[in-house]
Amino acid sequence: MKQIIKTFSFATITIFFAFTLIKFPNDALEASIRGLDMWWEVVFPSLLPFFITAELLLSFGVVKFLGVVFEPIMRPLFNVPGVGSFAWVMGMVSGYPTGAKITVRLKEQKQLTQVEAERLVAFSNSSSPLFIFGAISIGFFHDAKLGILLAFCHYAGNALTGICMRFYGRKRDIYKKKESRKISIRRAFYAMHETRMMDKRPIGEIMGDAVINSIKTLVMVGGFIILFSVLNKMLFLIGFTPLIATFFQSILHIFFLPIELALPFISGLFEITLGANMVSKENVDPFIASIIVVSFILGFNGFSVQAQVASIISKSNIKFYPYFFSRILHGFIASILVILLYKPLYLNRIETNIEDMPVLNPDFDSEWMNVLLLLEQVGPVMTIASLGFAFVILYRRFKKS
Repeated sequence: MKQIIKTFSFATITIFFAFTLIKFPNDALEASIRGLDMWWEVVFPSLLPFFITAELLLSFGVVKFLGVVFEPIMRPLFNVPGVGSFAWVMGMVSGYPTGAKITVRLKEQKQLTQVEAERLVAFSNSSSPLFIFGAISIGFFHDAKLGILLAFCHYAGNALTGICMRFYGRKRDIYKKKESRKISIRRAFYAMHETRMMDKRPIGEIMGDAVINSIKTLVMVGGFIILFSVLNKMLFLIGFTPLIATFFQSILHIFFLPIELALPFISGLFEITLGANMVSKENVDPFIASIIVVSFILGFNGFSVQAQVASIISKSNIKFYPYFFSRILHGFIASILVILLYKPLYLNRIETNIEDMPVLNPDFDSEWMNVLLLLEQVGPVMTIASLGFAFVILYRRFKKS
């Protein structure tokens, strides 16, 4: 009976979504193009180098080297092996869903148990500095100093979330105590060499697989970005988002936040970029309320990113609910950090900047904007070229087979 209800529910939702596409074709096309532009101008070219590099570092044993070195740090803090440091750092530098993809690869190589993978994926997916500083702080709020507050609260909140999640699934832990030994560079090097020797693929095949696997993942990511861009637009047009926003107004009121932020908050739960942009356009008082909402949205990741992560981890038997719970926890922790650090990391910097000009590098804003503009110009060309390169590799392999 339960499966029959699920079948009926999925069919009803899909039919209703198809009906909205037929009813609002122009709006659906506009939202689809918006998602596509975001993917091929920024997401694909910014993530592809990190994905390929991660695949190569895994194949050549460098991640195993880092795992041995950072085991004494990662195990006490997060209760994961040292190799988790690679997924954590790469997730922070390149943004989501890099952490999830690396976690899955580590589990496939049996460097993580299932419960360790579930802990790691819970805190290894975060926003990139480019998105926080370039898109949100400068692009939406036109204030680079705000990026310092948002970035610190986001990454510190993510680390605190990882420390909280270390207690998840402790009864299923099977690692041995002897793993936590002193740092040994020699032992780390031998572990790296052994890992590389175990991979019998020639260098050309390793590089080809790295490119193909990375592009496959990014194509999937692009599909989710376009899907949720259209879905968010359709829900707004049929009045569902404004209806839910009226419910969240009471929740925001409980937390002493302006009710005008309810609709941007709901939009941000589906798609971070749209929600943060809508928050920046609301001139609410006090200003800290807008930053609290944006910080929660960044920590929550948005349903679009969560769907990407769910798709990546689905074939590896990594459970989704620990990740979902950690996103809510991260959102609350990051919001609390904003309240605590708003004055020392933001207000005091503004006052100092007014009294003693200039304090920050005057080219700081333009540097991040130049990166975004460069991606918008070169991104589409790089995306098309990469897809063409992947097609050539697949075609040659097909001919050999």
